[in-house]
Amino acid sequence: MSKVLALVGMGPGVSAAVARRFGREGYAIAAISRRPETLEEQVAELRSTGTSAAAYPGNAADPDGLAATLGRIAADLGTIDVLVYNAAGMRHKPLAQLIATELAEDLAISVVGALAAAQAVLPSMRARRHGSLLFTGGGFALEPEPDYATVGIGKAALRNLTFSLFADLRNTGVHAAMLTIAGFVKPGTAFDPERIADRFWALHSQPENAFERELVLGSPSS
Repeated sequence: MSKVLALVGMGPGVSAAVARRFGREGYAIAAISRRPETLEEQVAELRSTGTSAAAYPGNAADPDGLAATLGRIAADLGTIDVLVYNAAGMRHKPLAQLIATELAEDLAISVVGALAAAQAVLPSMRARRHGSLLFTGGGFALEPEPDYATVGIGKAALRNLTFSLFADLRNTGVHAAMLTIAGFVKPGTAFDPERIADRFWALHSQPENAFERELVLGSPSS
């Protein structure tokens, strides 16, 4: 049976590149997205390359629903070996105009969903003493931009959550780590999705005695 990657926040760009990268290593991809109309197309594209892939509609802002979706994936495909959380709440809005409920909505996607996903897959990872929880970070967590306050705050909170998981999971064989993308994703640049996907694979491939809690691609000023 293939190893399983559960990818929360499937879409073009980084998520698609990560799915392709792990697919080339023989992983079955369980792709989760709140947009079922495009999710099926993306899964079909993965299958056309020989990757085993399945679509699972789900909303990162619904923690109970997301946990249930991950449970279905494990029942359908087998134990989840890798979780990649690439969902984020983001809006372009001046900080002075931001409404508190808007921040809460985006934090539900960026952080609350991440915790729910991690808690859903951790029991089996702990039991097997193996697995990776990988989260996508962003440069706005390190160098805030007031017009993108919700994503910056969300990524900063996610970074803290990742580091807390990393410390809590020490000596368990389970790796929690963040890839911080300190720049704008664009093909043909230092932030090419394929290059980013290689970094996710590098994090997952680290031996336990060399686990890192974060890799930073670029710099906050990039």
